[in-house]
Amino acid sequence: MSDSFIWPIRVYFEDTDAGGIVYHARYLHFLERARTEWLRNLGFNQSELQQQGIVFVVRDMNIKWINPAGLDDELIVHVRIEKMKKASLIMQQVIMCGETKKLSAEVTIACLNSSTMKPAAIPAKIINAFDV
Repeated sequence: MSDSFIWPIRVYFEDTDAGGIVYHARYLHFLERARTEWLRNLGFNQSELQQQGIVFVVRDMNIKWINPAGLDDELIVHVRIEKMKKASLIMQQVIMCGETKKLSAEVTIACLNSSTMKPAAIPAKIINAFDV
């Protein structure tokens, strides 16, 4: 994925199931961590955004598991904005191990007012940092 943020993650024993492969729900953790670190890399801390009245939440996710990952694998999680709307983002995320694609996901992220939990416009300072 060109023009994407990448975040490395190693698979630990706690991430695997009885078969020794990454448990399907753990991939959600990997995707979330990469999105959080992407925001942090842009200069935005989620706890500070919350104090300023903004939270980002997953509204929808379409996941395609392609190849299993296993113990000690070094994974790279890619984060890229596909489309931006006034109060939401559609992101593409891919998890790779070397040249092998493990998972792809389309994630819709909604921007909400942290007090009311109603949709809110993505602040201009954040939009400007996205460099889309």
